[in-house]
Amino acid sequence: MAEPGSSAAAVVPLLLLCFLAVSSVNADPLLSAPLNVTIREIEVNSAMVTWEILEGDPVIGFAITQQKKDVRMLRFIQEVNTTTRSCALWDLDEDTEYIVHVQSISMGGSSPPSEPVLFRTAKESEKMSSKSPDEVTMEEVGQAAQLRAGELIIIVVVLIMWAGVIVLFCRQYDIIKDNEPNNNKDKAKNSSEYSTPEHPRGGLLRSNV
Repeated sequence: MAEPGSSAAAVVPLLLLCFLAVSSVNADPLLSAPLNVTIREIEVNSAMVTWEILEGDPVIGFAITQQKKDVRMLRFIQEVNTTTRSCALWDLDEDTEYIVHVQSISMGGSSPPSEPVLFRTAKESEKMSSKSPDEVTMEEVGQAAQLRAGELIIIVVVLIMWAGVIVLFCRQYDIIKDNEPNNNKDKAKNSSEYSTPEHPRGGLLRSNV
């Protein structure tokens, strides 16, 4: 009697073979499988798959098969009327292995699947520890922008206060300067009242004995 684990493991390649067989029914014999399939920008819950095609292939789209390793469930992504050579893989599980196939699509059908590519998503702990000190996230950029805006407001307020102080000083200086001629006249008048009068002939007045 076969064990449950062995029967489940046998179902996985069977499903994959069925999918490839269905794909081959509508296959375009003149279309080549994508080349240089590569997984880039591997994150905890996402990744980016890129590929190349042979020059001259009448490609109008692509189809991607995404499968967890040793798991029967598949995700099928298809796009037409596009010339892009990359696709984002989203909603992935942390620290999990995935297998990816890519097919080109033309008006006559689809190409054979590309060579399978195996990759593993990152761990949250490893992602945090691998972050370099110089790496800045969008949230940190927003916080830095808010700090710069606050500093700019403080500088503007200080400049306005200094301008107000300078204006007040200039006004006080103008008032003091305007009062100086009046003070000089008062001083000259007061000094002339206490001075010795002169004789009309140039001599000093003398009292008669």
